[in-house]
Amino acid sequence: MSTLESLRGSHTDMLEIIGDLRAMMTREQLSIRPTAMTAHKLICELADKMKDHMVEQDRGIYPDLLTHQDPKLKSMAWGFLNGQKPMRKQFEQYHNKWLKNCDFNFSDDFIADTFEIFDMIEDRIQREETILLPTLEKSGVFARAV
Repeated sequence: MSTLESLRGSHTDMLEIIGDLRAMMTREQLSIRPTAMTAHKLICELADKMKDHMVEQDRGIYPDLLTHQDPKLKSMAWGFLNGQKPMRKQFEQYHNKWLKNCDFNFSDDFIADTFEIFDMIEDRIQREETILLPTLEKSGVFARAV
């Protein structure tokens, strides 16, 4: 599987988890302990997938782009890398506040913070799908050898 296919696959996986969680994360649903436990598990899985996604990009995409001759590709890479910094920080703060102790206290604040994280991830995926991946495809940087 190519690097770009792998990234698209992780986008699909994360968006599916977010879709499932958005349907689950109502006060009524979260009052059911098995649903709350499943939601918590899925949120942790989403966090792991997001971390893996960023690591994959850090190792498989950005090094080649940051050393590429095309200044537009370099600039785009720096823009996406710089955009990851606040995202990583927000994700880490969320994890430490809500997921670290594995309690299933789904307060209104937790739900609001979780939906912010979902929005952040969806926005990032949308930018990668509409800017990063098409630019990489057009540039041929990660084209498969035939």
